[in-house]
Amino acid sequence: MRSALPKVLHPVGGRPMVAWAVKAAQELGARSVVVVTGHGAAQVEAALAGTGVTFARQARQQGTGDAFLSGAGALPSSGSASGSVQADDADILVLYGDTPLLRPSTLREMLTDHQARSSAFTILTGELPDATGYGRIIRDEAGNVTRIVEQKGATDAEKAVREFNSGVYVMDARAPQLARQIVPNSVTGEYYLTDLLALYHAAGAAAHAFKLADIDEVMGANDRTGLAEAEAILRRRINTGHMRAGVTLINPDTNTIEDTVTLGQDVTVEPGVILRGNTQVASGVTLGAYSVITDSVLESGVVIKAHSVLNGATVGAGSDVGPFARLRPGSVLGAGVHIGNFVETKNARLDAGVKAGHLAYLGDVTVGAETNIGAGTIIANFDGVNKHQTNVGAGVFIGSNSTLIAPRTVGDAAFIAAGSAIHDDIPEGALAIARGKQRNMEGWSRRYWGGMREKVSQKLPWLAAWLERQ
Repeated sequence: MRSALPKVLHPVGGRPMVAWAVKAAQELGARSVVVVTGHGAAQVEAALAGTGVTFARQARQQGTGDAFLSGAGALPSSGSASGSVQADDADILVLYGDTPLLRPSTLREMLTDHQARSSAFTILTGELPDATGYGRIIRDEAGNVTRIVEQKGATDAEKAVREFNSGVYVMDARAPQLARQIVPNSVTGEYYLTDLLALYHAAGAAAHAFKLADIDEVMGANDRTGLAEAEAILRRRINTGHMRAGVTLINPDTNTIEDTVTLGQDVTVEPGVILRGNTQVASGVTLGAYSVITDSVLESGVVIKAHSVLNGATVGAGSDVGPFARLRPGSVLGAGVHIGNFVETKNARLDAGVKAGHLAYLGDVTVGAETNIGAGTIIANFDGVNKHQTNVGAGVFIGSNSTLIAPRTVGDAAFIAAGSAIHDDIPEGALAIARGKQRNMEGWSRRYWGGMREKVSQKLPWLAAWLERQ
């Protein structure tokens, strides 16, 4: 990856690659999930903290067999040091941290097949027109899996085999005991988990293969191009699911929707929209082009116009937001609220019917129903040290370019004259005017600029010409 970030922590579809493997295992109902860490162990363990997994450190990276034994020691079914198997003899599933596309449904089918055949060792395989680079699955005349041959040790005939080993396995509880018998490879000195197949055969146990229908599921990501390919596949998979469920994606190749997002029927998503986190979108919502929405709730009939950014916001039914609006965490809009272009809210509760059409900042404020907020209104909520709360009543009219210096309380049906700087509370029904009286000083420009005539003539020729005409 050419990165300071461990490979398995590079994100695909909004979560680290390794987190997809953890999610799949947990969705299958695994009683214990062990993540084996080595390179970048501290970073990986920090990223997965709180997910309910157990960590096992691989002290020396000596191959997949060694990694397996490092993790198996933390499993309830791993067996004792003497090699005996404990009473909990559950099957063991081995997944990889860099294959984020493997569906839980595929793994469930593999487990069902493993159990139905009474298999001791099941290998997830696939077919490629050219399987160069992969270990090949070698079968006997009856179709039984006999060997896994790595590319370097394969004959020409074996290299022609199209069925490959994905490295995903289901094995019975004897696996840790047998894995202790793996010997290091004579060339690399590493312990290969693929050697388990021969050990199971030697123990008289049955081994089988479960063949993938979609080989993209086991596609790994070994560099940034592979990461982008995995992202594109996952994006298409998620977007297709939404469209089949009744969502309109006008140009789905341009939409990024994380799998944690829920969309109701008849939602329309315009090009370039990004939906992240625990976002919930109700039926009949329209999401305008290039909007970015994270961890937000949009109720039915909401319209989010182009280039709006929402993070941790709740938007009530029938409200409209944008274009170019920003709703920051703690923004709660009631039904039928209008937030226009270049309006920003933060920790703001706006009740039903509130309108803020243009160029306003509303932070740490509650606003009562049907209040009108004029263009350029600012809630000055920060004094340089602390944030302060402002409470605006219902039916208030706030004139353009007004500043409310928090903490303030504005009563119901109050009026604030345009251009006012409000530094006192306003009673219900009152008109507040807080601006200096206008005074026009005749001839001021001629006297002021005339004293700098030489400088003006050099830098502002249009002004010099005006002065000559006076």
